[in-house]
Amino acid sequence: MAVNYGFDRVRFLAPVRSGGRVRGRFTLAAMHEKRSGQWQFVHHVTVEIEGGDKPALTADWIGLIFL
Repeated sequence: MAVNYGFDRVRFLAPVRSGGRVRGRFTLAAMHEKRSGQWQFVHHVTVEIEGGDKPALTADWIGLIFL
């Protein structure tokens, strides 16, 4: 089971035009064991706009996995 803890350091850098194409890039930034069988992870998320100079959004996504 996984639980969404939410987001940290959310930055909206550029608007996405109606009909614009976007791509999400997810990079595992950190993962550590909180308790036995519980792992907290942080993904660095970047949402890119096709043909754009800068991303639409950057954020750190935090979650918890129960094994």
